[in-house]
Amino acid sequence: MYNDHQESHHDDHDELHSSYPQFPESQWEKIVRFLKKWKVPLILLIIVGGGGTALIIAVWHGVPTLDQLENPHPELATRIISSDGEPIDQFYIKNRTTVKLREVPKEMIDGLIATEDRDFYSHWGVNVWRILKSAWTDVITLSPKQGASTITQQLARNLYLSQEKSVLRKLREAVSAVQIERTHTKNEILEMYLNVCYMGRGAYGVAVASQIYFGKDVSKLTPSQCAFLIGLLKAPENYDPEDNYTKAIDRRNTVINNMVNAGFMDKEKAEKIKQDPIKVMASKVYQGIAPHFVEMVRQELQKKPELAGYDLYRDGLVVFTTINATMQRAANRAVDEHIADYQKNIVDKSWNWKQHGPLLDSLVLHAARQNLAAKGIENDADRAKFEKKLRSDPKFIDSVKKGETRLQASFVCIDPKTGQILAMVGSSNYRQSRYGLNHATQIVRQPGSSFKPFVYASCFEKGYTPESLVSNDPIEMQDGDKIWKPQNFAGEAVGGPEPIRTAIQWSYNLCAIHALLDLTNAQDVVKMAKRMGIKSNIPAVPSIALGTAEVSPLELTSAYAIFANYGIKTTPYAILRVEDRNGKVLYRAKPEYEYVFDPKIAQMMTICLKAVVEGGTAQSGIRRWFTYPAAGKTGTTQNFADAWFVGYTPLYAAGAWVGFDDKRITFTGSNGQGGRAAAPIWGRFMKYSYDVLKPKITYFNTNWNGAFAKPDSTKSSDSSRIPPIPNTTPLQPGTTNLPKDKTPGNPYDQDKK
Repeated sequence: MYNDHQESHHDDHDELHSSYPQFPESQWEKIVRFLKKWKVPLILLIIVGGGGTALIIAVWHGVPTLDQLENPHPELATRIISSDGEPIDQFYIKNRTTVKLREVPKEMIDGLIATEDRDFYSHWGVNVWRILKSAWTDVITLSPKQGASTITQQLARNLYLSQEKSVLRKLREAVSAVQIERTHTKNEILEMYLNVCYMGRGAYGVAVASQIYFGKDVSKLTPSQCAFLIGLLKAPENYDPEDNYTKAIDRRNTVINNMVNAGFMDKEKAEKIKQDPIKVMASKVYQGIAPHFVEMVRQELQKKPELAGYDLYRDGLVVFTTINATMQRAANRAVDEHIADYQKNIVDKSWNWKQHGPLLDSLVLHAARQNLAAKGIENDADRAKFEKKLRSDPKFIDSVKKGETRLQASFVCIDPKTGQILAMVGSSNYRQSRYGLNHATQIVRQPGSSFKPFVYASCFEKGYTPESLVSNDPIEMQDGDKIWKPQNFAGEAVGGPEPIRTAIQWSYNLCAIHALLDLTNAQDVVKMAKRMGIKSNIPAVPSIALGTAEVSPLELTSAYAIFANYGIKTTPYAILRVEDRNGKVLYRAKPEYEYVFDPKIAQMMTICLKAVVEGGTAQSGIRRWFTYPAAGKTGTTQNFADAWFVGYTPLYAAGAWVGFDDKRITFTGSNGQGGRAAAPIWGRFMKYSYDVLKPKITYFNTNWNGAFAKPDSTKSSDSSRIPPIPNTTPLQPGTTNLPKDKTPGNPYDQDKK
């Protein structure tokens, strides 16, 4: 009853409403009704669409531009190249240089493809099936470790992206890989990859890795070495033979097996290659052959205005230098051999610390305070305690003794006709640090008797000859409130006149003093030295005749080169040219020449300096090693603190200095003479260089006929006497493009004895 009544009520209600007038639904009402009906699906669509759009924006934001893809500019090391074409060092943040694909051995390319991406030639940057397989394996094993990146994806990551592990980076990597495939050929991709991949020990690219691990050009790698380097790509630090030899062998063999499975190599050859051991170079040993020279070059490059705006550590410059790799190795060997022998058999046996107690105390105190500073101990009480402990520690004291009596040396060789620096050794421990003190350029020491040629050159310019007589009598003179009495070396003749030739041959001190006072004067000697390139301060006093004014080894050697070059000065230089990564020349050297004196002065000096080598103070030190034409002068300073030999052949000028960093440490007695302590380095170097280079043996032009006309002062400004600037193409050692005409008196003619 109740239901019937309720139903009747609803019917009446509907009839009542149906009698109301009906209006059409507005547009806004339709929208509201639609949104109410579909609000859940719409919200989901907005969330998904917005997230997708944001994801796309995020991915594309990190993808390289088209210009970056077409013209990639990875950070490249600046390479330093010797004049004979050998890479000798690099400046880098990332140690990377480039190599052409055609220079890479086939086994390396095969190993890369077989191990990293066998479908490389068929995919379009991303291997979809490999990604799905990798994802499935990760799900099944619950271990997301499977890699699915193609070589192109790895290239994109190395060139443009970070190494972070995220989905976003992987998506950017995939997009970039597809773009790379669109803008580059497969071979271009391989070449770029091999030049940017990291291979451990700070090496980026196979060119650098080949040098660091095997010390050879990548084109000369064996199949075993190629497989080893490819194996490093997975985890370089895990497969370094120095730390994990067994792992390195296993990884290399895995690469070889991959090559067999991919059809690149047959099993018989593979098994033979697996028998090869892996022999790599020590990772902690400095590999450069000329560290001090390279550091000097680096400093010069930073000052070149032509290179303003270039980054030596990122822009991949190529610096062609004057250094000759063969001669540099000869210099290294000469210094190593002589210093090791002289340290062990002379210095260590002759220096007695018991006779130098106060000096040792001061040196130990200084070393202890340096040690404290390095440790950062600031508390006064702690400093005093630690200092006292060090000063009483026998091991610490012994280390100070050893360090302070370490024999130091420098050697430099110059092409006298061009000014090119052919070899440079900056210290006896040059392998330890390129940033250590360069004793060839950064020290000044008394040259001793090796300064005497400047005195006699001044005499020759005034009309004297090698046969002119100079007094060898004792002399004394006022020196402030003291009386100076110079003396000859013990045992040398005193009294009477001597020919200048003999005075130089036996390095008579009294003759040099008399020559300065009687045949020329101190002011003119200073002027001569300055004209010849000595930049150090030289006071115009009589004692300079004995070499009391300090000079650097490089400037003294370059001055002697003028005698070898018949009176023409060539300013020493180290850089031939600099190119950018594309081969554009940014800087080219402009050699400087200056006419200093008449060639006859050089000829007469050569006559005298030849006598020093052939039968004078340098005979035993030079002729034991080198028998070809040579001229030079020994130098021994007060208290035997410094030993020198500077000389030249018709092809090269070179100088050797040997001494100690602390001037209070000296040689003892005659062992500090230049003929013994320094000349053997020079002799060894020339022997080793000539033995390998085998240059044509030429002879000095000493056709001086005994007559000499005083030089015409106008000649010093006669530009026709100065040879033309040579081109900067690296020359073979001993060659020159200076004039070789046969006009009478031409200083470049070489007449045999």
